Amino acid sequence: MRRRLLAQIEVRYVAGLMHVSEYDARALRRVLDQSPLVAVEGPSAAVAVVFRSGASGTELLFIQRATKDTDPWSGHMAFPGGRTDPEDADSHATAERETSEEVDLDLKTVDRLGSLQDLVPGRHLQVVHAQAYWLDGERPKLSANYEVADTVWVPLSDLADHARYIDYYYEASNSSWPGIQLDTQSQVVWGLTLRFLADLFTRLETPFIEILPWPKG
Repeated sequence: MRRRLLAQIEVRYVAGLMHVSEYDARALRRVLDQSPLVAVEGPSAAVAVVFRSGASGTELLFIQRATKDTDPWSGHMAFPGGRTDPEDADSHATAERETSEEVDLDLKTVDRLGSLQDLVPGRHLQVVHAQAYWLDGERPKLSANYEVADTVWVPLSDLADHARYIDYYYEASNSSWPGIQLDTQSQVVWGLTLRFLADLFTRLETPFIEILPWPKG
């Protein structure tokens, strides 16, 4: 019991006092979910939440999806990832395979940090998993496939900057949603990806953009 209490105090100490730009692999591992992976019945997907240390502190990898008329999320910002294949052993395997296919980044040998909270998006998916990784060294050279228009590393400090928080107009539904404006005008983080970030920043005990609870049913 004493060891568990000390661990909880240590997590709160890390999350409460560190600036988001200072989070390294060790600190992130303390706040991310370390529970064993659980298999899910039905179609699922997984994304890779890839951290590294950059010039402005800890940063995250995002992709911008390629423009495609039949894709409702065409051109949107996301984490690398996609649907689970029958051959994938678990959500790590899905996230790592998809990241390799989309941006030619091999995550099989890098540090696994833990997971963010699973999300249930609907649209024929039972669940989307988010697995976190830490890259050491220089920024890797990425090579985007046909599904990806661009790749961008974004400092956590930018994602925590309230001046970047906007109402994003989504034309397909004729509605506005909370979003984070990145440096390029066409690049706004919103939707499912923003919800994963909201979970991350909650774990970091850092004020974040306000979003409504995930709809039920």
